[in-house]
Amino acid sequence: MSKQRTLTITGVNQYYGDSHTLWDLDLEVPAGSCSCLMGRNGVGKTTLLQSIMGLLPLRSGTLMWGDQPLQRLPAERRASVGIGYVPQGRQIFPQLTVAENLQIGLPARRDRVRQIPASIFTLFPVLRTMLQRRGGDLSGGQQQQLAIGRALVLEPELLILDEPTEGIQPNIVDEIGTIIQRLNREQGVTILLVEQKLPFARRVASHFTLLDRGRSVATGAMSALTDQLINDYLTV
Repeated sequence: MSKQRTLTITGVNQYYGDSHTLWDLDLEVPAGSCSCLMGRNGVGKTTLLQSIMGLLPLRSGTLMWGDQPLQRLPAERRASVGIGYVPQGRQIFPQLTVAENLQIGLPARRDRVRQIPASIFTLFPVLRTMLQRRGGDLSGGQQQQLAIGRALVLEPELLILDEPTEGIQPNIVDEIGTIIQRLNREQGVTILLVEQKLPFARRVASHFTLLDRGRSVATGAMSALTDQLINDYLTV
């Protein structure tokens, strides 16, 4: 893998209609880290991820991927610079087979390889047994594994996951946590995830950032996430 890059977000503002949703937001995702973006519903977490991926045009601010300004790249090019994205709700293609879902990401690979990497089936053995099944016929947990596998087909440097445990049965949540740890700690993939489940976040993440009303209110090593911060910004 080439020299790892840090994602640096500076002064980002976003709006939803007339509503100001992100306010002068700064965030750094250090190379090689697993960073968790946390906060109550509606504070702007998904909006920020969609802005990073170019799905929402940036109103103001900068997104730097290493020394590359991301905001100048169209959304369809961001995968080709080494960023994988697993959106909230999985968004697999239900009428396509598992194999076809995985193959969709191949054209964005920088090395032009057009085969599904064997590492996908090492991480998710169940997908190998279901290659000809339609995505819509899989369980919720299997669909989430497929969505992560589809993003990993790129062999990304940065993997962005939006609530990967949402609506997933506990045994699959545990598997997904193990896979995130392997990707981050053994393969050196930088990870940015949004996660509501505090035990899961503590298990997998090295860093956290708390959002409240579109602003970053606390950031640091996961060990610095105190009960007071949890009470102030996470409990409902």
